[in-house]
Amino acid sequence: MASSSQGLRLGIQVLLAIAIVALGYWLYVSITAPYARIEQAREVTEQTRQRMKKLSQALILYERETDDFPSSLDSLMIWLRNDTLAALRDQVLGADLNMDSLLFSPRTGSRFVYALNDTGRVEIYLLKDPDSEDQIGSEVPDVTLLNAASWE
Repeated sequence: MASSSQGLRLGIQVLLAIAIVALGYWLYVSITAPYARIEQAREVTEQTRQRMKKLSQALILYERETDDFPSSLDSLMIWLRNDTLAALRDQVLGADLNMDSLLFSPRTGSRFVYALNDTGRVEIYLLKDPDSEDQIGSEVPDVTLLNAASWE
């Protein structure tokens, strides 16, 4: 009779140990999973902003060389792919620049929105991420907003 109750006690202890391990794992995952999603979102936001800054630097480079901003991002890319600009492009934008992905947001792969306002005294552009509120520049012809990032 004593061995039967001792076997029952051992069975309950094993069951409780398994429950403790399972609940501990569930608690660990419930704490770390949301944090991992937040960290991933921060990383994607940083990648998007870095890509927008590179695109803004390319727009500034274009404006310095031609005295105008391009009418579209496609015009900018054609200009950037020009072989005679390779050294200047690599110096300003970095040699590791992936030209094919420059126009697209890392969040969803949507193309950045570009608008040029050349109706006022100051030519100004707006470069916007379609997946967030991040933008560089403005549609309002205000020289203080030229090349100004919304997150800075």
